[in-house]
Amino acid sequence: QVRLVESGGGLVQAGGSLRLSCEASGVILSINAMGWHRQATGKQRELVANITSGGSTDYADSVKGRFTISRDNTKNTVYLQMNNLKPEDTAVYYCTADNVQGSIHRYLEVWGRGTPVTVSS
Repeated sequence: QVRLVESGGGLVQAGGSLRLSCEASGVILSINAMGWHRQATGKQRELVANITSGGSTDYADSVKGRFTISRDNTKNTVYLQMNNLKPEDTAVYYCTADNVQGSIHRYLEVWGRGTPVTVSS
């Protein structure tokens, strides 16, 4: 079974920084794209950033220039460096992995349980 475990969330003041990490565990042969979504209270879940196995990245307009996504394929880990945080970045952040090939099964989409980020003004 493949699992995603996020870490690094917390409380930070506006203008501060946080680094989220997400490690995929289990017997994993390959992972296509990995990414981060977020959901604020009362709002729909949205894509924050995505990175392919080859390193191509995509960002939501609201975080461009402030957030950086990266991954370590040898560790099946994806990171999200968040700088110049704003109160509107407050949300639960979820890690995702697409087309995960395990030892037997192929998982189209795997989600973590989420890590909360709170930005105070």
